[in-house]
Amino acid sequence: MTAQKLPSDNELVRSAKAGDADAFGELVERNEAKIYGLCLKMLGNQEDAEDCLQEVFIKAFKALPGFREEARFSTWLYRIAYNESLMRLRKKKLDTVSLDQPVELEEGDVSRDLADWTNDPRADVMNNELSDVLVRHVNELDPDNRIVFLMRDVHGLSTNDTADALGLSIPAVKSRLHRARLFLRQRLSNYFDHGTEAGETTARMDGRS
Repeated sequence: MTAQKLPSDNELVRSAKAGDADAFGELVERNEAKIYGLCLKMLGNQEDAEDCLQEVFIKAFKALPGFREEARFSTWLYRIAYNESLMRLRKKKLDTVSLDQPVELEEGDVSRDLADWTNDPRADVMNNELSDVLVRHVNELDPDNRIVFLMRDVHGLSTNDTADALGLSIPAVKSRLHRARLFLRQRLSNYFDHGTEAGETTARMDGRS
């Protein structure tokens, strides 16, 4: 017996535009896990991520008639999720316990958040200490660079899809990704050189940072 072929996202989008609520529900089901993951990694806690996820799909539903299908539906959702997450960061200016200096953006300061993305499969191969170090430094990234790193190196989007989702040029995506990777490489090199972050702490206390 031949298995029934599932409709593509584009087919579901067209059905949803025609008023099929079940089609939009299927789109939500297919995409909610990765959109929630992105919101969580940007906002840093479950409650804010769940609120953000709900708002993303509300906005997507309202904007669906104007979606021209020039990009993939999932890429379009990423863009909505990024904008919603960044708006919430700017409004709430999340408090943290371990990172004391805010990230400076052209639009204003944003407090550094400590998102828990250690459940990502890529982090499962690391020991807990190294995972904690990596989480700390990913969240020290400027949010504009962090989102590119998350989309490309954590969620696995292509450079083209990342550019489409964020409304950036491909060179801009590559530049931000390069800065993010260089920053993390420098921070992790210190960790591997010293075995812990004690070297960094001592350097800061001695005024050598």
